Amino acid sequence: MTAEGIQHGRKFTRLLCAVMLMGCMLGLYPLQRNIDRQFFSSNATVDELDFIPSEARLARLSGGYSGLLATLYWTRTVQYFGRLRLAHAQRFPLLGPLLDITTSLDPHLLIAYRFGSLFLAGKPPEGAGNPRRAIHLLERGIVANPDYWRLWEDLGFIYYWDLKDYSHAARVFQAGSERPGAFSWMRTLAASVAAKGGDFQTSRVLWAEIARTAGNDSIRLSAEMHLAALDTQEALRDLESLLATYRQKQGRPAHSFEDLIAAGYLRAVPRDLSGEPFVIAPDGHAATGPNTRIQMNLVQ
Repeated sequence: MTAEGIQHGRKFTRLLCAVMLMGCMLGLYPLQRNIDRQFFSSNATVDELDFIPSEARLARLSGGYSGLLATLYWTRTVQYFGRLRLAHAQRFPLLGPLLDITTSLDPHLLIAYRFGSLFLAGKPPEGAGNPRRAIHLLERGIVANPDYWRLWEDLGFIYYWDLKDYSHAARVFQAGSERPGAFSWMRTLAASVAAKGGDFQTSRVLWAEIARTAGNDSIRLSAEMHLAALDTQEALRDLESLLATYRQKQGRPAHSFEDLIAAGYLRAVPRDLSGEPFVIAPDGHAATGPNTRIQMNLVQ
């Protein structure tokens, strides 16, 4: 066969694949609409907490296209979450149902469990503020994928940061450390969390490890933001100690950090990691400035 014939053959193959893909997508549309009618007859009445679709029922509705439909619903989930997050929404009523459908269609779609739990657990407007639903999603993922240790890691973090349930977090980290391929630091985290609870150093170790081993930029950025918030909160604690010392020795509270500079406690007005000066709030406590880029709600 000539080079020209080979080129024509490749063009025909690409065209045939495109036509077949288009046909598959067109075939998926009525299936998706059928599933939507079954589970989303009224967006206003969807119960986010109790909505658990029947996997057998979804399998029948999917007509043998479960994997492709799961990918489609995962894309819809990301688009739905992203749209409401950009709008600074406080509620994400369809997030749980969309994730339930996605993971019921494909119980092994790991990205849906990992990112879906982040979407659910984050505080509004960064997320749905529903860590219990995130735990439920991850537990379903662990049942379907018991040896994927990262799901145990994600579950432990939600118990640790969102629920402050350190005993549960320690047990989950320990169980995860026994999964195939788990990093050795999981066992160290289990011991550290069990011994220390929610102290600064443990949180910093956790987020630093996530930042170091993150598999994508979104998770790495989230870890770096949490680390910045932790450092800022610790700096505020140090400033509170200085303010207390100043008040005790001077017999009056400081009205600004210039007072502490004049008394020799500081060399300059302290600044957070975003470069914004700290301030003394009207109640006399150290606080971040109004223009700070540090998200302190991440550690509250």
